[in-house]
Amino acid sequence: MERVLGIGGYFLRAADPVALGAWYRDCLGLDADENGLWRQETGATVFAAFEAETDYFGSRAQRTMLDFRVRDLDAMLAQLAPGERTWPRRPTMEGVGSFGWVTDPEGNRIELWQPG
Repeated sequence: MERVLGIGGYFLRAADPVALGAWYRDCLGLDADENGLWRQETGATVFAAFEAETDYFGSRAQRTMLDFRVRDLDAMLAQLAPGERTWPRRPTMEGVGSFGWVTDPEGNRIELWQPG
């Protein structure tokens, strides 16, 4: 059986794609080129289905949630501009790591994960 090799991309609609791309670059340090190609560091990726009624993604209208691996969760949350909508980090899950969340300018909730 042929298998997928990894996540090849994540695409989202935006009212202002240029501004949203700039936010991901300037606030989260996502260093993609002019074609959107981003060479990420090697590491684990979680693929998980959640119950349809979960509140984990924030708004129930949000059907998926993007999760970024980070080296230092506290530093990442601290570097976000004052006024950015963030949520406190969740207590560390033994063997899994620590999590925090931010909402991008278009209202998409994003999870930040420091594996541990």
